Amino acid sequence: MKIKGGLRIIALFEAAKGLLVLLAGFGLLTIVHRDLQHIAEQIVSHFHLNPASRYPHIFVEMAGNITNRKLWLMAVFAMAYSGIRLLEAYGLWHERRWAEWLAVASGGLYVPIEIYEMLNGVSAIKAATLIINLGIVAYLGYVLYQSEANTKKLLRS
Repeated sequence: MKIKGGLRIIALFEAAKGLLVLLAGFGLLTIVHRDLQHIAEQIVSHFHLNPASRYPHIFVEMAGNITNRKLWLMAVFAMAYSGIRLLEAYGLWHERRWAEWLAVASGGLYVPIEIYEMLNGVSAIKAATLIINLGIVAYLGYVLYQSEANTKKLLRS
């Protein structure tokens, strides 16, 4: 696969992540000024879960502790994160070197967390996430290396 095709696949992946988080951020805004504990209780009831059991109880309890300010803060962070992902996608699609560096740095930041999670318990999803992320970081490292090598060749000519 040519470098451009690989960058475009990664750009689409980053754009999808950005759009998904953007939708989640807007979703958070739709529940501002609503009784979240009541909504959580309805969800637990809808799925026929025992509200006294551990996880449903924690879910309902946490929903009761979320304030409108916390919802706004989470929505703002979701918007910022999605903005970075969409900016990265744009840059990768247009083969901008800054976007390649951004993608390597942001992908590399997750690797220690993903390894830590794997040490706490291996699952197919954790393993796939780590492998995909390592593949993307390695590929983009290769792209940056090739780009640097081509620049050096041009300077020597």
